[in-house]
Amino acid sequence: MTTLYRTTATATGGRNGQVRTDDGFSSDLALPKALGGSGKSGANPEQLFASGYAACFQSAMEHVARVQKITTGSSEVSATVGIGPNDKGGFALTVALVVIITGIDQAGAETLVAAAHQVCPYSNATRGNIDVQISVRAQ
Repeated sequence: MTTLYRTTATATGGRNGQVRTDDGFSSDLALPKALGGSGKSGANPEQLFASGYAACFQSAMEHVARVQKITTGSSEVSATVGIGPNDKGGFALTVALVVIITGIDQAGAETLVAAAHQVCPYSNATRGNIDVQISVRAQ
């Protein structure tokens, strides 16, 4: 594989610390109350993963539409990431993607999303080890 882009993120303090990237992005982190946290303000790894997956998946849809010359209107991708114990004494993630696309019929939207799911690097990284559910709604 030829690497087109690379970045580094460094975390300190775990889920109650900070994360920063080599190009200047930084965020305070906070353990969610549901996982035993205090409720202080800050992002958590699941939010960051959900944000990245949603943005990347939408870009994958735009890429597929451009390459296949598919005309659509606007689109929106929401990613819900869940975390919980697995059956091996550790933890696992789940992902639910909700895709809304205008300017295309339901069958076309589903075909576009299926192709994007094959292109998206997050989908490729999670395939086979994280349960990813996708729902598509054409408007």
